[in-house]
Amino acid sequence: MKRIYIVALLFVVIACKKVVKTNVDKNAEIETVTDSLIYPGEIHFKSIRQVTHGGDNAEAYWSFDDKQLVFQSNFSKWNVSCDQMFLMNRDESFDSIAPPMISTGKGRTTCAYFLPDNKHIIYASTHLADDNCPETPLRKNGKYIWPVYDSFDIFMADLQGNIVKQLTNEKGYDAEATVSPKGDKIVFTSMRSGDLELYTMNLDGSNVKQITNQLGYDGGAFFSPDGTKIIFRSSRPKTEQEIKDYKDLLAEGLVEPTDMELYICNADGSNLKQLTFLGNANWSPFFHPSGKKILFSSNFEAERGFPFNLYLIDIDGKNLERVTHGDTFDAFPVFSNDGKYLAFSSNRNNGGGRDTNLFIAEWQD
Repeated sequence: MKRIYIVALLFVVIACKKVVKTNVDKNAEIETVTDSLIYPGEIHFKSIRQVTHGGDNAEAYWSFDDKQLVFQSNFSKWNVSCDQMFLMNRDESFDSIAPPMISTGKGRTTCAYFLPDNKHIIYASTHLADDNCPETPLRKNGKYIWPVYDSFDIFMADLQGNIVKQLTNEKGYDAEATVSPKGDKIVFTSMRSGDLELYTMNLDGSNVKQITNQLGYDGGAFFSPDGTKIIFRSSRPKTEQEIKDYKDLLAEGLVEPTDMELYICNADGSNLKQLTFLGNANWSPFFHPSGKKILFSSNFEAERGFPFNLYLIDIDGKNLERVTHGDTFDAFPVFSNDGKYLAFSSNRNNGGGRDTNLFIAEWQD
């Protein structure tokens, strides 16, 4: 549930947060590029292509054969009023003509992911509670917040939009599901314990196991390429006041995502370690194809709360490297399974507006 509407408001809210300095190499070689979508210094992008042209588009995830992607959008020209799921072929791009919608068109959806057969997806939806889009509170007592709808459940659907199975049916929030590259497990975030923890389950929803158990919002989890590790982001309160504030918001179905760090653990939750200590918001992590690095979005270098850029870091927390060099927002990076391409969301080339579009870059190490 890494919501796209973080873009505008989080800039303002995080502006007063402490900036933690680190040893990012700011003297890295700056190359001259001819592709206007690639900014100087973005040496890992061999080429880049814009996929969408309007609305808020994010969380584009590859099929296991890398031929298609599923993503969420609220583009009004596609006749949706809040996030729904859309299907695209790898080489397509879209403007006013919509790609096929493969969610129900009811309620709000989030975080779709392909299953290994390339014929089904899983995603979370609120449609069982209400056909209409739920309200989206973004501010409370001057703080930027995310709603965690207790009406979210996780469903399996085919690529024609037919729901074939409901995977969760617990009271409270169930969402943010992703699938292991091994094709055997799903990791997701749930409120069923009274806190927002990570769980794993089989592809059919059976054998549910809780893998985190510390107070705080654990979410946005992904497996390593070999399926043995999980990377996720968490806002873990520590002081008495932070704990009170977190619990008070959570009781209202809200969280404040402005202080988040990355954590890594084994797929069963063991050997949990905090990976980043950067301050501000570090989130939307994804494993590099080697399994030895994490690509993630952060605003830790931003004195005014923005921009958000992409960074690489080793899984032992060393060798932090800045990957993108925008002045607005880059997030939701997802490597193709063959490691050749990176899908991500960005405010670049949006005419100075607020649209967040999908881009696919040809990756080079």
